[in-house]
Amino acid sequence: MTQVALGIPAVAGQIPPEVDENDDRFASGPLLDTYGRVATDLRISLTDRCNLRCTYCMPAEGLDWMPTEQLLTADEIARLMRVAVVDLGVEEIRFTGGEPLLRKDLPQIVAAAAALDPRPDISLTTNGLGLTRRVGQLRAAGLDRVNVSLDTIDRVEFQSITRRDRIDDVFAGLRAAHDAGLAPIKVNAVLRPGCNDDDAPDLLQFCLDHHFELRIIEQMPLDAGHDWRRSDMITAERARELLSRRFTLTPEPTPRGSAPAQRWLVDGGPATVGIIASVTEPFCAACDRTRLTADGQIRNCLFAREETDLRSLLRSGASDAAIARRWRAAMWSKRAGHGIGDPDFTQPGRPMSAIGG
Repeated sequence: MTQVALGIPAVAGQIPPEVDENDDRFASGPLLDTYGRVATDLRISLTDRCNLRCTYCMPAEGLDWMPTEQLLTADEIARLMRVAVVDLGVEEIRFTGGEPLLRKDLPQIVAAAAALDPRPDISLTTNGLGLTRRVGQLRAAGLDRVNVSLDTIDRVEFQSITRRDRIDDVFAGLRAAHDAGLAPIKVNAVLRPGCNDDDAPDLLQFCLDHHFELRIIEQMPLDAGHDWRRSDMITAERARELLSRRFTLTPEPTPRGSAPAQRWLVDGGPATVGIIASVTEPFCAACDRTRLTADGQIRNCLFAREETDLRSLLRSGASDAAIARRWRAAMWSKRAGHGIGDPDFTQPGRPMSAIGG
């Protein structure tokens, strides 16, 4: 992106200066920050609830879920999507959770996104439970592609990680997504030492056999218990070592752009595997994402400790212009990077299930 000088640049590790959303600079234009990055990828969390209990995400008993009245309605989400696409230049929308399939009105929300002009790319991140039952509706509504979380293809390990014996439902959901014509189908996996790290080559082979694209994601400090330790995670470098026990990995020559995954050719290609190294090989300089939580808060970074309230504007009768203005101001304050390696890094108060992936 072209660097612009519309104010004092933020400094990595520091909270950017306070901004006044009534400043004229926020009256029009895209979602720009002080480093010249433009957010065109909107991640929308539809719920904080989930029907799995992955050990690295939440406790066995679950969490205190958001009250229904605090969640955005389908109509409110539709309006914010319209503002994002028409007024702010968003080009991609990804629905996340929690588990977004738990929203009964998900097809309605997807259809609202598909009806926008210009039409954004529409994707879904899911654990796959219930996908078999709903994928036809979602495809008809306009869903383009899907990411399914699957950390292992070993039944015992899956049950240990998720605290549920539901791996067959995930396999069925993947098949249903393929049969519905969603493409590409990506499989998201988090590896943990002494748990499923040795399963990585089998998982990649499974994806190759079924024409899925594997994405290995470094575990991030977004767990509900705040127990994350960098020393306990499988790094991108270690993931490559594990996969290289069976496969030859070479860098994919296509420019990465703003994609979070660094792609590697498997045995010369054309199949690839992506590794998302948010912690050890951060890609903040090219980040193009803006995030909307299920209760209507804008987060300009996955690891932000501040949020900007859009729900109150919606419910107080504010105009689309006022909503867009506040959204622009929120993104203007984005830090240079997430700062996980900084001595003063503090994990966000909300866990991943409440923020959205």
